[in-house]
Amino acid sequence: QVQFVESGGGLVQAGGSLRLSCTASALFFSSSTVGWYRRAPGKQREFVATISSFKSTNYADSVKGRFTISRDNAKNSVYLQMTSLKPEDTADYYCYLLWRQSYWGQGTQVTVSS
Repeated sequence: QVQFVESGGGLVQAGGSLRLSCTASALFFSSSTVGWYRRAPGKQREFVATISSFKSTNYADSVKGRFTISRDNAKNSVYLQMTSLKPEDTADYYCYLLWRQSYWGQGTQVTVSS
């Protein structure tokens, strides 16, 4: 079982920035693909960004150029730097780890006011 500690969510005005952090208690963290998904109110969970063990990154089109994902294997942590936030970015953001199976964090709430 993987335990996650997520932080960094909150309330921000449109155009502002937030940095999400996630630390996972996984011995295989450095070998895993990690990332973030989000679920907006009344919508399905959607992909935001991932970073592979080789530090190859993927982003949803809706966040490209605004969000940056990074990882620190020494800290078993993955980060999501979010800039130029929009009201439509409002969602619960979930940390994600993939290694033989998927693991999910509890989520951190991000609210962007217009």
